[in-house]
Amino acid sequence: MREAKSDMNATVSLIKEAVGKRVGIRVNRGRNKIEEMVGAVENVYPRIFTFRADDGSLNSFCYADVVSKNIRFFRVRE
Repeated sequence: MREAKSDMNATVSLIKEAVGKRVGIRVNRGRNKIEEMVGAVENVYPRIFTFRADDGSLNSFCYADVVSKNIRFFRVRE
């Protein structure tokens, strides 16, 4: 149990570092539905973070999705 908490803390700190930076995310929506978005992490809250895609859409995700690998971040070439 303790290891999961440290993974969560590490995940939160990594996402805080990404605020305002251009990144891509790959979201597994289930049933073989995978969505890729490019944009920036806009805000970080205690349980969720918001991601603003380049098309203007705003999405919110919880940190547990990142820990469970339902959301994966990737670098975007400029």
